[in-house]
Amino acid sequence: MGDHQRIHPADVESPPPSAPVALDAFSRSQKSGATDRLPPLQPPSKKKRSRCFRCLCWSLLALVLLILLIGAIVGILYLVFRPKIPKYSVDRLTISDFSVDANLTAHATFNVTVTGRNPNRRIGIYYEDGSSLSAWYNGTSLCAGEFPVFYQGHRNTTVVDVILNGETKLDGGLITDLQQQQEKGFIPLAVKGDVPIKVKFGSWKLVKLTAKVRCNVVINSLTSGSRISLRSSSCTFKVKHIRLHL
Repeated sequence: MGDHQRIHPADVESPPPSAPVALDAFSRSQKSGATDRLPPLQPPSKKKRSRCFRCLCWSLLALVLLILLIGAIVGILYLVFRPKIPKYSVDRLTISDFSVDANLTAHATFNVTVTGRNPNRRIGIYYEDGSSLSAWYNGTSLCAGEFPVFYQGHRNTTVVDVILNGETKLDGGLITDLQQQQEKGFIPLAVKGDVPIKVKFGSWKLVKLTAKVRCNVVINSLTSGSRISLRSSSCTFKVKHIRLHL
């Protein structure tokens, strides 16, 4: 008899050999993608929020205490020294030179006499370096100079003379207006002063500020060498840039 052939049935339900490889690669890619993703953001902890809130509260409390301290010092100084505003006036204005050349440039030299009155019994005033005094007509500066450096004691009246010099380019309309005012004998000028001062309370120089003095004066002429009369003069006093020195 011939040789018996043995037939081994094939397992048709078994997956192809490459399937496990593909599934394994897909699994690895899924794991790799999971590790590439950033972790979710965590909200700040309650402990950290509480610490920030306490810091803000202490800062606000310190600011309030500082404001109260400054207010208390100012109140005590006011009750003890009873400060009064100093008064200023322009009492005389002498014109040494005022001329306009062919290029419409005005050359001016003024001598301004300013009287300062300190009405306080216990407060002195130091007028410091870096001040300015200027004369203006219709918004145009004609000349300028510096206020002197000196100390003004209690209940003191001081008279100072300040020389103002300047050269200013004028336009035709301003010159025409100035000539008309000259013919009327009614020339309005503004004298402006910015003076850094220190206020002395008793024996302590505690407050540094800038005094702004604005004087409106009316004179009869701008002709040099002529008799200049003040028709009117009024001044105002304001304070800016206050600094407290403790």
